[in-house]
Amino acid sequence: QVQLVESGGGLVQPGGSLRLSCAASGFTVGAYFMRWYRQAPGKEREYVAVISTDGITNYANSVKGRFTISRDNAKNTVYLQMNSLKFEDTAVYYCNVMLRRVDYWGQGTQVTVSS
Repeated sequence: QVQLVESGGGLVQPGGSLRLSCAASGFTVGAYFMRWYRQAPGKEREYVAVISTDGITNYANSVKGRFTISRDNAKNTVYLQMNSLKFEDTAVYYCNVMLRRVDYWGQGTQVTVSS
């Protein structure tokens, strides 16, 4: 059974950092493209970052240079390191994988950037 469990969210001041984790089960994270998305209040869910099976990464322009996606195959976990956080990064962050044309999502973790 495929399961994604995000953690690591919280309240942080502008300019601060957080590291989100996405623990996967039921499949191997290294064998699939893994993505992070986020959804701010009143807005549509938006793409944040992806890591390919070859370890190639890509980011939304809004987070490029501040966020880093990575994975630990031994722990079957994907991470999102978020630095220089801004008010506009406030959102629920979701981990995503597509397996055999089916999208799987975690429950999300709340990130709030506030002074």
